[in-house]
Amino acid sequence: MKSLLLICSGLLLIGMMNLPIGFYTLLRIVVTIGSIAVVVTEFENGFNFWVIAFGLTAIIFNPIIPVYLNDKAVWMPIDIFCSILFVVKAFAKNKVKEL
Repeated sequence: MKSLLLICSGLLLIGMMNLPIGFYTLLRIVVTIGSIAVVVTEFENGFNFWVIAFGLTAIIFNPIIPVYLNDKAVWMPIDIFCSILFVVKAFAKNKVKEL
């Protein structure tokens, strides 16, 4: 899981460059998969910050019904924020819920 999160973060940072549209489609697919993986994993521990944050990330980057912001300058802060979010989650300590 950690490697998937770091790959998502790296792709988001690379996505700030001017690249062909095919890369951005790949970016949407990989980031959505990573986000959904976090949501599914974290939802077992209840409804928390990670579920909300990565749920919104999955909605923004989903490839099926894409969100078009039509300006690279608008996407750049979103890419940076989401990249940081993936890195923080990759290195965050998981608390185990005791019964």
